[in-house]
Amino acid sequence: MALTYGRATYAVMMATPDDLEDFAVGFSLNEGIVTAADEITALEVVARPLGIELRMDLPPARESALIARRRHVLGATGCGLCGMESLEAATAPPPKVTGALNVPAPALAQAMAAMAPAQRLNRETHAVHAACFWNPTSGTMVLREDVGRHNALDKLAGGLARAGTQAASGVLLLTSRVSVELVQKAAAMGVSILAAVSVPTALAVRVAETAGITLVAVARTDGFEIFAHPERITAKATEHVA
Repeated sequence: MALTYGRATYAVMMATPDDLEDFAVGFSLNEGIVTAADEITALEVVARPLGIELRMDLPPARESALIARRRHVLGATGCGLCGMESLEAATAPPPKVTGALNVPAPALAQAMAAMAPAQRLNRETHAVHAACFWNPTSGTMVLREDVGRHNALDKLAGGLARAGTQAASGVLLLTSRVSVELVQKAAAMGVSILAAVSVPTALAVRVAETAGITLVAVARTDGFEIFAHPERITAKATEHVA
């Protein structure tokens, strides 16, 4: 997938060819290229001989800022930090999240368990990640899948933005390990609670602590662990506080 702005390529990513409009919008938001979905003035999915171009146009001010930024990313499905120009850029302080959402531990465990049946692509391939938005009040779940865990989260961010749903109103559920860039994307979305089935890296824990994000991980059928800001998990049931 080539993500282009004004016909200039900004990033080339390996991605699953589903929900591509969501991917384009979510990537643009999480990268800080735009601050709202409607700042993308045109979006077209163009099939090319060697892949797919996600062709976007921006207002002149946004396009000028993007050119001045001079960051070009060439990535696959791995680290998610490819193309950063410095260590400082890769570890820039995330936005501070101040959401007051609270979730009972049993309800969070049930939401994590409900993710697998909703993963259509993973049922067929057993090879893709999912990122899911769960609203604990309504029970609503919005899920996106991709071979890359970063792409799945970008697709989810774009899907929520295009639907006018505030990510801060729910919990982010992931099927992957938690690396730092996933925490950074969650902070950009305004998410205050992030839960994942696998482990976090040490840097992800530190950034979650700094961002004010409740980080839950190792979420399995027998419980989960809380690595940062446990105060938002209200019921003491199956969790083990790290």
